[in-house]
Amino acid sequence: MSKVQAVIFDWAGTMLDFGSFAPTSIFVEAFKSGFDFDVSLAEARVPMGLSKIDHIREVGKIPAVDARWRAQHGHSMTEEEVVTIYKLFMPLQIAKVCDHAIAIPGAVDVLKELRSSNIKVGSCTGYPREVLDKLLPTAADIGIAPDYVVASDDLPQGGRPGPFMALKNVIELGVTNVSECIKVDDSAPGIAEGLNGGMWTVALLLSGNEAGLTQAEFESLDEAGLEAARSKARQVFADSGAHFMIDTIADLPGVIAEVEARLAQGIKP
Repeated sequence: MSKVQAVIFDWAGTMLDFGSFAPTSIFVEAFKSGFDFDVSLAEARVPMGLSKIDHIREVGKIPAVDARWRAQHGHSMTEEEVVTIYKLFMPLQIAKVCDHAIAIPGAVDVLKELRSSNIKVGSCTGYPREVLDKLLPTAADIGIAPDYVVASDDLPQGGRPGPFMALKNVIELGVTNVSECIKVDDSAPGIAEGLNGGMWTVALLLSGNEAGLTQAEFESLDEAGLEAARSKARQVFADSGAHFMIDTIADLPGVIAEVEARLAQGIKP
């Protein structure tokens, strides 16, 4: 019996959608279709991990984005404009989320290994419930089917960086000790979520939002290229407090072994 009771995963950039392109590309499209306004993919990635409406608000606050918005519209982005973009984002995201529903290499095998070790598999996401419900059946077909799932708008307390979605997993999975949980995420708000919930945290450097690589780019890079991408992601996670940083979910078994060794010594997160 493993000392780790549960692992709680993010979705895009963690278990599927290498590079987390489903949400970011749709943000770019929603800004363009709503207000003929251009945001770059890099700008759209900055607040990743938050709920999607909070994400739009934060993109609007990026100094360069705010300056361009004021130049184009005569004022900083208003809440009404945020809501308009969100209303455009939602149907686009629902329509296209499954286009990127491809398992990250190693994800299916890791989930199988966790279950064979009697470790429960939880998950939470910045996706709202409408989007997640569209994604879940497709994900299950490719072997991504956690024991429990929380969407960003399921709880009245809100989403990340608060611990509420992660702790809802703890409750529903019947976990008796949060220090025996691991939170795995590709964004700093997702790491904060796990830390705020008293869990071990694992930041993913190469499969997610911060490196922003496609799977093909990841597989084609030599070691120097991979290290440059790791360095870029490490800079984002440097102040996050993450206990571990690994390339992708495929590297998670080694982290679990290390956490179990620490727990056996009485060490807590």
